[in-house]
Amino acid sequence: VICKACGERLKTPGTENWLTEHRYTNRLVCHVTGYSILKPQMCPHCGAADSLMGVGPGVERVAEEVRVLMPHARIEIFSSDTAQGGDATRGIVERMENGEIDVLIGTQIVAKGHNFPNLTLVGVVDADSGMKGGDLRAGERTYQLLSQVAGRAGRAERPGRALVQTYAPDNPAMLALADGDRDGFLQIERDVRAELGLPPFGRLAAVILSAPSAEMVDQAARDVAALAPNGQGIELFGPAPAPITVLRGRHRRRFLVKSPRNVDLSAYMSAWLGKIKLPAAVRMSVDIDPYSFL
Repeated sequence: VICKACGERLKTPGTENWLTEHRYTNRLVCHVTGYSILKPQMCPHCGAADSLMGVGPGVERVAEEVRVLMPHARIEIFSSDTAQGGDATRGIVERMENGEIDVLIGTQIVAKGHNFPNLTLVGVVDADSGMKGGDLRAGERTYQLLSQVAGRAGRAERPGRALVQTYAPDNPAMLALADGDRDGFLQIERDVRAELGLPPFGRLAAVILSAPSAEMVDQAARDVAALAPNGQGIELFGPAPAPITVLRGRHRRRFLVKSPRNVDLSAYMSAWLGKIKLPAAVRMSVDIDPYSFL
């Protein structure tokens, strides 16, 4: 959400996370912390009235564009806002199955196992957004999600088609999706991970330090890095700002540790971190074999 008058982009208090507009509920929501407020009438920064607007391809904005392009179409939105509870979800699915909806605009919830026999065209906007953030499984997750979404079309007698918008058309996940080559994509993923020693061919551990100020967490990170022991085959990356750099007023720095599978990574982490004494205001979290890289 941005102010048209001053250009200020609204963030969650105490973080660097941008707020997202949910027009159906008239709220601004942080999808990282869950923070939520009613949409203000005025910009909190400059005080301009009715100046806040959403940017980016959210479902409500896409719906507005579709209504302009297809004024006579029967359009519905399928999201966590409009499908709150089983009855609401069943109602949308039944209307879609009965041909009462011409255009269904939805979030990832659309891919979750629903059967739409009359659906023949699926479009995915900003399809590669899930590949940002440095998650080693991002390509795998993106391919899986897009395959599920594309599979909604053409499930009955009529053939289906899927159109995907991407800024990375040469990404292996996108190429494999276009070719319908799941096995080829899995082979590429396997080869890359094997070459780099990434899971399942190696192991990872993540260490997050957080503190009330950037100066404090940077000093703590330097102290922690200086105590890292040498380990055979062990590689230490960082400290670096975590992908979510500030969360709930705390500045965050991250280490990643990579090891071969035949190395006792837990023992290495204990030998390193067990002797560290941190200031009371500094917190440390350790995640062996992490699934989240935020």
